[in-house]
Amino acid sequence: MGLPAAVRDRVAAVHRGSALPERLRLYDGWAALYEQDVAALEYRAPYLAAASLAFAFPAPRAEARLLDVACGTGLVARELHRRGFRCLDGVDGSAGMLERARSTGLYQELRLCVLGREPLPAPAEHYDAVTVVGALGEGQVPSTVLPELLRVTKPGGFLCLTTRSNPSNLRYKAELEAALWQLEQRGAWQKLLAQEVEYWERATSEEESTQGTGYISGVVYIYQKCPVPDLEEG
Repeated sequence: MGLPAAVRDRVAAVHRGSALPERLRLYDGWAALYEQDVAALEYRAPYLAAASLAFAFPAPRAEARLLDVACGTGLVARELHRRGFRCLDGVDGSAGMLERARSTGLYQELRLCVLGREPLPAPAEHYDAVTVVGALGEGQVPSTVLPELLRVTKPGGFLCLTTRSNPSNLRYKAELEAALWQLEQRGAWQKLLAQEVEYWERATSEEESTQGTGYISGVVYIYQKCPVPDLEEG
């Protein structure tokens, strides 16, 4: 596949079905090499997600309050900052990743939070937009977190989510899309975009590659939270 073996091994390690404490330890240890490795992977999700959110988001952006969930080292924040977003908070389950994110100087506040195990450290209806880029996948953040993401989003605010479409993530993707649809049917949000992208990142094995391209595909979703969901319907 042309990727260094060490990169393939580090990526495979964090996507294995390991217990949460072990997975967080792996992310802590990966933090120093993370950006180098995702550059080798040609990982496009931060760029694609930020561009999609910026397209949907009404101007002006500088005063809009955003939450970058599973922020990692700050790759999404860099892309958002380039597009005029300035009021960024971030959360991540890895202290090592947060240390790297802090060094960017792009976040107003960074908090340790293991999403799926604890609530987001924010009051209800606090953010104009919430992003979850790269963490919605098999063995990562569970799809059951969607109501918590909605909770901290202002009515009329935006949610930008991504997931991968490689074979080992298809079960998770189906569960995620079912949960997205259910919330839309309940009137919690409306879908603005579901964009499948063929060249999402380089595959770490032939089995994960999309039709032998050497890449895996992925999806960017943009949803807008409805002002007042009608709880009596359905």
